[in-house]
Amino acid sequence: MRERFTVMELAALRNDLLQGGMIDSRDAAELLQVFLMGRGYGVSQQAAMDAAGRVEISGCSLPVLQRELEGLALVM
Repeated sequence: MRERFTVMELAALRNDLLQGGMIDSRDAAELLQVFLMGRGYGVSQQAAMDAAGRVEISGCSLPVLQRELEGLALVM
């Protein structure tokens, strides 16, 4: 299975999340939504909130970030 997102894309998103401090899960969820929408995917707000929490718990690890994004990405 081909991954939908490149390591560079994931690293850039991770940096954005870490620079924002991921203090607010709502802001982190919004970043995830904007990232996905910019690549032609849809995502529900609640699903993005749930994923943001799991990414935050993981310390924003790239494998978890990738897994969450792959699970969130809905083809529009």
